[in-house]
Amino acid sequence: MSDSYTGQVRVGGPMDVRRLPGLTIAKLAVGPMDNNAYLLRCTQTDEAMLIDAANDAEDLRSLIVFEGPPVSTILTTHRHADHWQALEEMVDVAGAAVYAGEEDADELPVAVDERLHHGDTITLGDLSLEIIALRGHTPGSIAVLYRDPDCSPHLFTGDSLFPGGVGKTTSPEDFTSLIDDVEQRVFDVLPDDTWFYPGHGNDSTLGAERPHLAEWRARGW
Repeated sequence: MSDSYTGQVRVGGPMDVRRLPGLTIAKLAVGPMDNNAYLLRCTQTDEAMLIDAANDAEDLRSLIVFEGPPVSTILTTHRHADHWQALEEMVDVAGAAVYAGEEDADELPVAVDERLHHGDTITLGDLSLEIIALRGHTPGSIAVLYRDPDCSPHLFTGDSLFPGGVGKTTSPEDFTSLIDDVEQRVFDVLPDDTWFYPGHGNDSTLGAERPHLAEWRARGW
């Protein structure tokens, strides 16, 4: 991993870049709700994906061509509007395909080309990315997992998992669904050194958050 990457970005500031052997990750903060947008670029083929065209289209125009051709895919982690304010413009600029979770796809402002489900695998150049459904923040929230063969896994969690807890839910049933999915589909199967990248704010690792799972469940948020 890049020694200089921290994942600490601010709106109006520069992107932070992590360079893995097979994947370059660039993180940028955008918009009034401090959303994170992520560029993923395969180092062997230069094919790239944008996760969450959240806002600030002019800044995203630079992100989607960082160190290569425009992204071929834009993946939206969930239906909430702060995560897709610039989606339509970025699709027009890049001519990119749109990916989203099945249950959230019809809530986006553009047609979705690929409706994703738990357990799906998508390709990015020479790389494979796994889709993990994390139901509760929205019905169709998804996370994207890259299992780096050379080091730790990398997980892009949208608003389903943050340092300090799971994402906001609006009912006890939704909270139970989300905490169950986060425990069973993330913490139970991925190692502590898994680095995760949320939809807002700083990154963390599963190891840093794991001791607090019981606390999160007990408090109900």
